[in-house]
Amino acid sequence: MKAVRYHSYGGSDVLVYEEADRPVPGAGQVVVRVAGTSYNDADSGLRSGLRQDLLPLAFPHIPGLDLAGVIAEVGEGVSNWSVGDAVVALLPVDVPGAAAEYVAVSAEALAAAPRTVDLADAAALPLVGLTAWQALFEHAGLKSGQSILINGAGSAVGGYAVQLAVQAGAGVTATAGARSRDRVRRYGADRIVDYAVTAVARALAGQHFDVVLQLAPAGPEENAQLVDLVADGGAFVSVTTPGPRDARRGVRTVHVFVRGDVTQLAELVARVDAGNLAIEVAQRLPLADLATVHARAAGRFAQIAELAAQAEGGDLAERLRGDQTAAVRSPAAAGELAGKTVLTP
Repeated sequence: MKAVRYHSYGGSDVLVYEEADRPVPGAGQVVVRVAGTSYNDADSGLRSGLRQDLLPLAFPHIPGLDLAGVIAEVGEGVSNWSVGDAVVALLPVDVPGAAAEYVAVSAEALAAAPRTVDLADAAALPLVGLTAWQALFEHAGLKSGQSILINGAGSAVGGYAVQLAVQAGAGVTATAGARSRDRVRRYGADRIVDYAVTAVARALAGQHFDVVLQLAPAGPEENAQLVDLVADGGAFVSVTTPGPRDARRGVRTVHVFVRGDVTQLAELVARVDAGNLAIEVAQRLPLADLATVHARAAGRFAQIAELAAQAEGGDLAERLRGDQTAAVRSPAAAGELAGKTVLTP
């Protein structure tokens, strides 16, 4: 089969579209014929080796955490799935991913795919949809009647976060630029702040929110300014760079790392099929173009990595200064990546 693999850590140039052995299902596994996967910045983090001390990979490694496809084979002990079932999944980071024609995956990681969207497009749901769900409901504890500021609402996670927060009955203030303003408004945000016109902290000075959800890359100073917008006893939840540890006023600061959860994923799928949750795909490309997608995302990923190093310091900052991660600092020659990209074999 064809797959994208990398044989060592490095920049986007280590990604190779090549022949690989087709997987066979182990006990408790199925083999899925991939309809689509999608790019996430987490893929760049894994490829560059930034977190290899915590999440070491075996080489060659196939990237692609998001999976949408059709079951082609069923392994021993699997009774709740059949050949021909359409499924979605968020794959563990340390196993072969979905940037291939076929992937072996634990049957326990699967949820039925949405029926109302193109199957390949469903690959734009698992990681970012689960990130939004867990940030809002597990970490922020968002409830009906509360107020939330979603900074970076035009991002892939932001689109789901706005929709879910509105459906939860929260009052939603969202930041968005000209490119995503209409989409965020369509999702039901009560107020939109154009961060390109006025800095968010200045535009909202003196206001307070039960929850501030940080989805944009930011340094310690900007995060501290956003924490000032959190009401006493509220929550500052970030999926990018962590907020200050000593927020005071009873404000909780949480740094979110998404985890696979089939029950939550099935709930997201149900909302898609009910017409209550829109999946937005900015572009669809052949899998052979994955290295180009990584290159186009390099500028944003390098910014995220360096801001994370400023916030966390220590070993991450040291490794960012080393040769190992120099590739993530390189400017992208192909232009900036915008929106969620789905790749199809």
